[in-house]
Amino acid sequence: MAAMQQTISPVDGRVYVDRLLHDGAAIDRALDLARAAQREWAHRPLAERTALLGRAVDAFVAKATEIAPEISWQMGRPIRHAPGEVRGFEERARYMLSIAAAALAPVDPGAKPGFERQIKRAPLGVVAVVAPWNYPYLTAVNAVWPALIAGNAVVLKHSHQTPLCGDRFAEALAAAGLPAHVFQHLCLSHHDTARLMADRRVANVCFTGSVAGGRAVVAATAHGFATAGLELGGKDPAYVRADADLPQAIDTLTDGAFFNAGQSCCGIKRIYVAAPVYQAFVDGVVELTHRYQLGSPLDPETTLGPVVRATAAAAVRSQVHDAVARGARQLIDEHRFPASRAGTPYLAPQVLVEVDHTMPIMREETFGPAVGIMRVGSDEEAVRLMNDSDYGLTAAIFTADAALAEALGDRLDTGTVFLNRCDYLDPALAWTGVKNSGRGCTLSRVGFEQLTRPKSYHFRIKT
Repeated sequence: MAAMQQTISPVDGRVYVDRLLHDGAAIDRALDLARAAQREWAHRPLAERTALLGRAVDAFVAKATEIAPEISWQMGRPIRHAPGEVRGFEERARYMLSIAAAALAPVDPGAKPGFERQIKRAPLGVVAVVAPWNYPYLTAVNAVWPALIAGNAVVLKHSHQTPLCGDRFAEALAAAGLPAHVFQHLCLSHHDTARLMADRRVANVCFTGSVAGGRAVVAATAHGFATAGLELGGKDPAYVRADADLPQAIDTLTDGAFFNAGQSCCGIKRIYVAAPVYQAFVDGVVELTHRYQLGSPLDPETTLGPVVRATAAAAVRSQVHDAVARGARQLIDEHRFPASRAGTPYLAPQVLVEVDHTMPIMREETFGPAVGIMRVGSDEEAVRLMNDSDYGLTAAIFTADAALAEALGDRLDTGTVFLNRCDYLDPALAWTGVKNSGRGCTLSRVGFEQLTRPKSYHFRIKT
């Protein structure tokens, strides 16, 4: 009997989706079909590929009212926020389409008498995309659309929590007229996902997930020598200087910590505040946190939905309890959030002070609505603490002095430096991390370099 995967909704614990898992034979068929389809797709003019993929964006956006509640049911995001994922998908996809001609244009190395020379960007072949549940469309589109634009075929393995996202991609691409098998969506076990990534027919793997998952990708791809782009964990810091616009910093960083129930790789997890404004900042964050409405994500009044599953909520509670046992103080009384109940995915937001870097809450990834805040006495102390991490995805600085922010940013071990904002991905900029936050890059014109290979043409011309 074929194995099944089930999506348990965090809304009410019901089985929301079930799917048959594809087996090894299905992987073999998919890869054979993808390789054959990719050859024809790669030979279509770039303008034809981008026009077709633009129509696919239109088809996807046309289903926005159906897609948004599916997101809420599958992973728990409040229905008032879910449409933003469709808008983000459209922004990223259309931007990558708009820059494709320039980004994929041949490189001219300069004149050399008697020769014509150029470097073309050639597609890699078959790209395997392994996407997570927390931003199921935004993480996937970062790889799927640029890979297809560049002339690759894509095999998508989406999270067991969000399988309908793969279906929606397939539906939109088919509606736009994408040739059969250029894009395929497989439901796979962990074992068969590793088998897919290890197959020599796969040229590249784009993975978003945990650090442990990233190590598994590296091990799997070593067999077939596929390249791999890894977007892994985060423990993203923010620094609030004494000259910051304090109300703006409070509003932005509270949202950065608790949006999507804190389930963001680039969400704010630790905040360092200059001593003169520390207490006012903490008081402001607590006051704003008390305004959140925790409840069913299907309720339009809800601003904080459940985390993805009860075990995830228990893991966050464990980090908080550990910190308190080591001397931290929690400033949010869970009783102010009646929906928060142990043993369920519904978890109150938490703000911790008197924390330090001996505590896991300030060092290990926290995938939920909890944030630690520390007082600092100088820019040097803030930079040291921000860098004191195994992660390096983003870092945010709040100050009125942009030149100083850039100088501080130059000293930070991170993929992105924000000034007076956080928790945002601009498709015109390279999305990348350092240390345990991963390797490689998606989006921007640099992202196309990860999904193509340089191919040199060196012609001697008779004169």
